[in-house]
Amino acid sequence: MDMTDHVATALRDMKIGEEVHYKLGTNVFQVQLLDDVAFGHKFAILDIDEGWKVRKYGEVIGRATVPIAKGKHVHIHNIEGIRGRGDQAEREASQ
Repeated sequence: MDMTDHVATALRDMKIGEEVHYKLGTNVFQVQLLDDVAFGHKFAILDIDEGWKVRKYGEVIGRATVPIAKGKHVHIHNIEGIRGRGDQAEREASQ
């Protein structure tokens, strides 16, 4: 993980209410899941505001289409891809 990340990836199927521990640098943090999260899917490790560019492994993976609470499942229902979208070119240039 990267210090700029907004999400982490589930390494197994995880259930709502689980406490997940993750490491950033030398610090260990925890988050309680607010949704079930399938293996390979992402969950928010902090509150994400609508419109934020969402980062995973230090790279932008999309933009939040709604506010996403820490512990929520992060997937196509609450982020949109922004790479290669001509309809977003002007908006991207201004950010």
